[in-house]
Amino acid sequence: MSEIVVDGDPLPFVEGQTVAAALVASGRLAWRTTRVGHRPRGVFCGIGVCFDCLVTVDGARGQRACLVPARTGMTVTTREGDDE
Repeated sequence: MSEIVVDGDPLPFVEGQTVAAALVASGRLAWRTTRVGHRPRGVFCGIGVCFDCLVTVDGARGQRACLVPARTGMTVTTREGDDE
């Protein structure tokens, strides 16, 4: 099984999964919070229409995890409160 690195920890994924699918498969349903109210956010629409699943991928901020295919060696950083 392949792995991505999420917040410094290895996370296995199956080829063809998106970053969001890998996170959810690992049991992680939320990976950021809103600026106002600090409410948890993860996958909402799952098709790239909303912005609830934002992550930083290999240094590129504001990536929708539901659209980014996971690939071996990818570094993903989740954030709280300061998302775009």
